[in-house]
Amino acid sequence: MKGAVDSSSYVINSSCAMLRLFTLIFLFSFASLSVVAQDRMKPEDTEVWEPVPPVVTPGDYVGPLAPPSDAIILFDGTDLDEWASTRTRGEAGWSVHDGVMSVVQSAGGIHTRRMFKDYQLHLEWRVPEGVQGSGQSRGNSGLFMAWDLSRGQGYELQILDSYQNDTYVNGMAGATYKQSIPLVNPMRPPGDWQTYDVIWRAPRFSEGGEFLEPARVTAFFNGILIQDNIEMEGETYYIGEPEYHPFDEAPIHLQAHGDPGPTLSFRNIWIRPLD
Repeated sequence: MKGAVDSSSYVINSSCAMLRLFTLIFLFSFASLSVVAQDRMKPEDTEVWEPVPPVVTPGDYVGPLAPPSDAIILFDGTDLDEWASTRTRGEAGWSVHDGVMSVVQSAGGIHTRRMFKDYQLHLEWRVPEGVQGSGQSRGNSGLFMAWDLSRGQGYELQILDSYQNDTYVNGMAGATYKQSIPLVNPMRPPGDWQTYDVIWRAPRFSEGGEFLEPARVTAFFNGILIQDNIEMEGETYYIGEPEYHPFDEAPIHLQAHGDPGPTLSFRNIWIRPLD
């Protein structure tokens, strides 16, 4: 009859609506539980203590590696014009002396004024001879290969005194922090210069922010391969599991960790964009 209500269609439509409602409630509850679980995690939950990478003695240090002709010089020992304070976005507050820049803890971390995507990076760093503390409180800093200024998170290659200094192995020098353990430990003693040579391939996202491809890292520590084109699981966190958040280009960030005693120094930093 014209105008009559089809009761079976009404029941089906109502059932579909209820099913969608229950699905949304389930997904919301699952997401809420995931956030709660992440918030309740402790730093120790993501520490890995073995296997301990074998110690390898690197070759003799022959002096700073001169940058190639197409490199962008990020620090040549004279000024911090290429860097800014991560805290204030103003002038970088670290000290420059005798051709090196040193961490000033009260100034916080610094980041490059330029943004990068894929690149080759050379960086030299030195833990002071009179370093104090132990474990993660001994010569701690970090090379964040991409840094989200708005969120204060990024992708860290750990800088730490790992010369006869026990700590969790996914947090030692050369680790992608709390993710990939270095293949070996080629750390020179405190007071000596250390070198990182890094190939960074940024993660890929669609225009709408959908995750497409993970970040990849190859790294040499004092001339020795420690990360072999590894896939990162997301941003590196002190607490909680790694996650990806969309970005395109990003600055490079150097961390001021706040350890006691003399601070770390850096020199001869240059980069070759690959994109």
